[in-house]
Amino acid sequence: MSAEPTPKKITRAFVLAAGLGKRMRPITATVPKPLVEVAGKALIDHALDRAAQGGIETAVVNVHWLADLMEGHLSHRTGAPEIIVSNERDALLETGGGVKKAIDLLEGEPFVVFNSDSFWLEGPRPNLGRLIEAWNPDTMDILLLVAPTATSLGYEGAGDFDMDSDGRLSWRGEREVAPFIYAGVAILKPELFTDTPEGSFSLTLLFDRAVKRNRLHGLRLDGQWLHVGTPEAIQAAEARVQESARIV
Repeated sequence: MSAEPTPKKITRAFVLAAGLGKRMRPITATVPKPLVEVAGKALIDHALDRAAQGGIETAVVNVHWLADLMEGHLSHRTGAPEIIVSNERDALLETGGGVKKAIDLLEGEPFVVFNSDSFWLEGPRPNLGRLIEAWNPDTMDILLLVAPTATSLGYEGAGDFDMDSDGRLSWRGEREVAPFIYAGVAILKPELFTDTPEGSFSLTLLFDRAVKRNRLHGLRLDGQWLHVGTPEAIQAAEARVQESARIV
């Protein structure tokens, strides 16, 4: 009896770093949001360091707002992952359009997408490694890291998704509160971008299509998600990091 085939490793990532960071003003008037520091490190470095820890070898990072500052910061990073900059200075393309512009750099294999402000306290096992292990292209088009709505720090919304016993996600109904929110990290297939608009569009379009095919899945974050969306949220996140360090 032949052995099970070894799953392919996921070695490429796309880091969304081109947004204007409007909710983080006035800080982001002079500093792009991915370079805002939390617990002594720029948000984008938290994401890239976790990518390296999870085996990501190459990360494509898009830039638009204060792009020169972003490129300067990225040029000083050493070690994994290798950084490729996708220049969006001419036009902001939103999350989906930004990825589509650089899709050829992802070499036709499933890849990880990070929001550059995705920030969480890890549980016993790193969450990116858990996400990559859980990826099954036979049953999934997209796999999202999701966090419990009720315990996420700095988040006051109604959540995004319900999740069934098999991990399939469905959108929150109108006027309902959903138990899970998207934690800003996902694995996607590149072919999902084939039939998509030119120019600016959101990754939500692809999430919606996958829901309708019953092929949007979620993995519950092990740890605590910290929503760093406003200047006030930085202080709250840093306090939670310090508290966690004392407990450890």
